[in-house]
Amino acid sequence: MISLDQPSFQSLFLEVTDEGKPLGTATGFIVLRPDGSPLLMTNWHVVAGRHLETRQPLDVSGDVPDVITIRHNVQGALGRWVTKTERLYDDTGEPLWLECPDHGSHVDVVGLPLTDMEGADYYAYSCAGAIGHDVTSLPAPLKWGPSDFVNVVGFPFGWTGGGSLGIWVQGAIATEPEVDYDNLPRFLIDSRTRPGQSGSPVVIYKRNGWVTLVNGQPYLLYNPVTLLIGVYSGRLSQESDLGTVWKASVVAEIAEHGKRGTRP
Repeated sequence: MISLDQPSFQSLFLEVTDEGKPLGTATGFIVLRPDGSPLLMTNWHVVAGRHLETRQPLDVSGDVPDVITIRHNVQGALGRWVTKTERLYDDTGEPLWLECPDHGSHVDVVGLPLTDMEGADYYAYSCAGAIGHDVTSLPAPLKWGPSDFVNVVGFPFGWTGGGSLGIWVQGAIATEPEVDYDNLPRFLIDSRTRPGQSGSPVVIYKRNGWVTLVNGQPYLLYNPVTLLIGVYSGRLSQESDLGTVWKASVVAEIAEHGKRGTRP
C-alpha cells in the first residue's frame, strides 16, 4: 500500500468550460460549512472568468465559464479519481458561488457549494488551524512569518504529480501576514508559481522535528502537521515571482457567513 502525504490529494484539479468549450485549468480544495456540507474553495477569477481588477474576460474570445469540472477522490479508493461537474449559475443567471461577506468580489476567493458527491470522497482542510495526527498535543499554535517556507500545492500548467495528485511548489513568506497587503486580507509570498495554480491551498507542512510555537516555546513534532494559511491567486506581474495569498481567515468567513455572488 502506498503512503501519500495528505495535501497531495487534498488539492483538486479543476477545469472551467463555457458550453463545453475548455477555458482553462485551476486548483481547488474543500472545507466544510457549519452544517457539515462540502464547499469547494478556489479563486473568484477562476469561476467568473474575469480579471479581478479590470473585470474583463480572461479568455481572448470573451467567453466566461458556465460550469466547473472537478476531479474528486473516489470514495474508499485513494489513488483513483471521479469527475463531477457543477453549475456556476442558477436558472435565473445568478452565481451559485459564495463570496466574502465583508469585501465581496474584491477578494479573489469564493466557495462553491457542491451538489454531486455520489461515489466521491473529500478530505477537507480545517480553517481554524493545524491539522495532523498529533495536533491535539500541541500546547499552542505554530509560529510563522516572513522568510518561513510554505508550499503551494496545485496544478501548474494543468500538470499533475501522477494521476490527479497535486504538485508541491515551495516559496517563502514575503510580507508580514498579520498586516493586510494593500488594505485587503492578503499577504505576499516569493514563489515560482505558474498558471493553473490559481486557487491552490497554501500550507505550512511539518513532517517532524523542532518547531516554535506562538508563545516562543520550542516543540518537538513526531508526526506530520499541516497548517492551511491561505489561498493562492497569482503573481503581481509576469516579471516578478511575488504572488498573492488570501488569508485563511477569508476561507473561514466564506464557509461560515458567505453571501451569494453577484453577476460580474
